[in-house]
Amino acid sequence: MKRSADETTPVWAEQAPPEPTFSPLRQNTGADVSVVGAGIAGLTTAFLLQKEGRSVVVVDAFGLAAGETGRTTAHLTAVLDDRFSELESLFGVAGSRLAAESHRAAIDRIERIVAEEGIDCDFERVNGYLVALPKNQRRAWDKEIDAAQRAGFYDAEGHPRVPLPNVGEMGPVLEFPRQATFHPGKYMIGLAKAFEAAGGRLYAGTRVAEVKGGTDAHAMTEDGLRIDARHIVVATNSPINDRVTMHTKQAAYRTYAVAFEVPKDSYPGFLLWDMADPYHYVRLMRGSGHDMLIVGGEDHKTGQARDMEARYQRLEEWTRRYFGQLGAVKYRWSGQIIEPVDSLAFIGRNPGEENVYIATGDSGHGMTHGTIAGMLITDLVQGRENPWSGLYDPARVTIKAARSFASENINAGAHLVKDWLGPGEVDSVERVARGGGALLRQGATKIAVYRDEQGAVHKHSAVCPHLDCIVQWNPNENSWDCPCHGSRFDCEGRVLNGPAGRPLTAIDAT
Repeated sequence: MKRSADETTPVWAEQAPPEPTFSPLRQNTGADVSVVGAGIAGLTTAFLLQKEGRSVVVVDAFGLAAGETGRTTAHLTAVLDDRFSELESLFGVAGSRLAAESHRAAIDRIERIVAEEGIDCDFERVNGYLVALPKNQRRAWDKEIDAAQRAGFYDAEGHPRVPLPNVGEMGPVLEFPRQATFHPGKYMIGLAKAFEAAGGRLYAGTRVAEVKGGTDAHAMTEDGLRIDARHIVVATNSPINDRVTMHTKQAAYRTYAVAFEVPKDSYPGFLLWDMADPYHYVRLMRGSGHDMLIVGGEDHKTGQARDMEARYQRLEEWTRRYFGQLGAVKYRWSGQIIEPVDSLAFIGRNPGEENVYIATGDSGHGMTHGTIAGMLITDLVQGRENPWSGLYDPARVTIKAARSFASENINAGAHLVKDWLGPGEVDSVERVARGGGALLRQGATKIAVYRDEQGAVHKHSAVCPHLDCIVQWNPNENSWDCPCHGSRFDCEGRVLNGPAGRPLTAIDAT
């Protein structure tokens, strides 16, 4: 589930079973439904449609869960990051209730799939705890109690402190029963096997370059192969089939995670979140000889920070302040969150195309939003009504989110101008250290220069092929990241994340 040897390793590598081997697509093919992306959104959609009798083919540029599904912390919760007080202000009480209902239904569906398909993935129902740490979080926490009850959490219960062993004083807490955790790697492997057993086809190492809807619906791979389908689902984290529209309605953020080794059974299973901005999120992962405490946070916009080591350090310091029995940090990694301007994912028909569907805008809840996508898109393909379709409609316009919409797009525009006009970071290739990257100005443009550990220089245009922003070096992942819309490229210019659909342009290193 790993794309590049340079990337940090998620904890899910521990205790993961061998992955199934999927070959690339080698000839033209067709199906009732073609799904682009083998993460949780794409594979859940494919599995549910295949079980309903549709023929489904899935293709992925890398492999099973090789994108952001493999880099999650896997909180299965209906307690949403943007809080129900905010959702209520944007969508009203009815919309807030529908959002909570859909995420509860997603957890239930995962639990049912695990039971029916016999997937051994450590699925466990746990309590979730929303805490207010410093005094300035208390007012927001008080508002959230009432908003959560209006959203349908009648069983949520307040406590003066977190009712868990080995947790220090954190302030008042709101307890949400029947949330859940699982091992996402084990789940995705089991889901892929169940999909294939039902007759589905999955191809890895197959990058889609073009998607066309309508009566002649098809997807074209970068190798020139054609996949005909009546319906096409684009589940690539950030859509690759849309150049502008959806990308003005959401923004990409990096988030960071660390996993501490803790003694076996020193904590029960749980989820925990504070109300900082950016907030911290905590869960337990059970193991055989020891358990892991996984903590995330320290988010920033993609391509707009380089202090990754400091962010990891702050995560470790925060955790050691409040949690006991902690051993060494055994794993650390980062992932990409696609944050919609109005807090909820975009799932459904791509604007203007009746038989092309998208799933994007995970908003930090990729596992449940991805499962909602599978349920909702299955209903749309099958011609059934779904009560969530309006809430998640990709064509929606949320007037009350206008300020967030403007802020995100002003930020992207400012980086476009600043990064084009600003100087380079080095004045010669020789000043780029081994294992590092930097921008070099060359006339009116900029060059992305990477020097590998052997000293060889790799030069590419620094212009992102999506909308011409200037990419920035990410020393944590050894990648080039776009600060405008979140496209990411490895150190040799190959696409890691959309919306960019092609690599950085190579330049002769001599």
